[in-house]
Amino acid sequence: MTAPHFKSSPELARHPFAQLGITVLAGLREIWAHKFRSLLTMLGIILGVSSLVAMSALISGMEKGAREALVAIGGLEKVRVEPQALPTEQRHLSDQAVGITINDVRALEQNAPLVTRLSPEMRLQATLSAGGKTFRPWYCSGVWPVALEMSEHVIAHGRMFNELDDEMARSVCVIGTATRDELWGAPEKVGREIIPVGEILYINGLPFTIIGMFKHYESEQDRKTRELAKAQAAPAPGSGVARDRGHGGGGRRGGNFVFYLKNATVYMPLNTAWMKFRSGMPVASRTAGGTGGTGDPRLSTLDLRISDVSLLPEALQQARNVLMSTHKGIEDFTFRTQEEWAEAINTFVRNARLSGSLIAGISLLVGGIGIMNIMLASISERVREIGIRKSVGASTSDIFIQILVESVVIALLGGLVGLATSFALVNLISSFSPTENAPIITVGALAVAFSFSALVGVLAGIFPAVKAARLNPIQALRYE
Repeated sequence: MTAPHFKSSPELARHPFAQLGITVLAGLREIWAHKFRSLLTMLGIILGVSSLVAMSALISGMEKGAREALVAIGGLEKVRVEPQALPTEQRHLSDQAVGITINDVRALEQNAPLVTRLSPEMRLQATLSAGGKTFRPWYCSGVWPVALEMSEHVIAHGRMFNELDDEMARSVCVIGTATRDELWGAPEKVGREIIPVGEILYINGLPFTIIGMFKHYESEQDRKTRELAKAQAAPAPGSGVARDRGHGGGGRRGGNFVFYLKNATVYMPLNTAWMKFRSGMPVASRTAGGTGGTGDPRLSTLDLRISDVSLLPEALQQARNVLMSTHKGIEDFTFRTQEEWAEAINTFVRNARLSGSLIAGISLLVGGIGIMNIMLASISERVREIGIRKSVGASTSDIFIQILVESVVIALLGGLVGLATSFALVNLISSFSPTENAPIITVGALAVAFSFSALVGVLAGIFPAVKAARLNPIQALRYE
């Protein structure tokens, strides 16, 4: 015996899930019967969902780029000690201020166990020259070899100078790719990558031998763009020799600025910088950048690395106590942490998401109002139909669920189309207003946007559903 048909089984039709299924099908049929009107109603939801996802993708891309830059300069564990003007109450002690010196480094090594790395730096105002060309790097500094680790540098060619080079004040240096590009030629200009290890570089007129070169630093988006350009520039088989496009302009400042700064860095041994550029300074200028009046070389900055970010307050207090002792109570130094940068990133992301969500929320609200409006119009057209359904046994809940289902289905369909549209919208925004980092569409953003579309559908359908469910069947049948 065959199974009874769904409509011909009174027992099955009285089942709650069966009644819900019939109601859902009735709602879907009504939407399909007015396809164009339903599509126009979905438009507000489509725009709201797509704008919410696109906004989230753009902010996620910018956040990723900012955090990449934060990691590139050493992360939250890195703290910089810088000289500062004396407090008002200590101005009369200015002639006793020694500044940041090697003596401070030795004292911190012995008395600040929470500080795991110390990297003194003596910065120079330098002009580089080679082959008749000149270049002013962003950073030209005398440092210890540990600066390689502290600043997250990687040697791509040659080597980093060592403690022996520093002790003997050898005239050697390590350069970034921006120096190579400006003085010897960028790879995309000369058609090949030049590695100037072993070449002579003149720093403020003094000859230095290049013993190493850092790798080329760039953001993830810049790397992908460069690789795409290189692939597109490759000739077809048999059409000639492929030209090496190199790193895509080490001297340009596109992409994240932090990566350009790292590329425009030149390091030499700290003792070399002191012996060749600072020790011969006139006495009158030594307190400004040479010595602290004691023969102890004055440093430009001192970088510290702590063992754990959670120990940052304790480590700073420990370092401060040591420096206050070596400076005899004169507070001519200050600490600069990366927490300020990290907090600025978090504040920007929070504010951008709040403002973007507000705009997208208004779009979804407008879409919800459109759904409510069209559902009220639909009820006015179907008053007699609702009266007939009630007169033949449809309950108030059946009518309520049918109208609510229609509203939710319109919103969900609009949400799905909006998710698909968001990918195209992100690509469109990126092409018209490119950012340093490619937008990142996340699963979380898609889920939140779709959930909001469903919520809007429910809220927009409640009032029309209640109005339809409360219709008196007698009055509805008399409606013209």
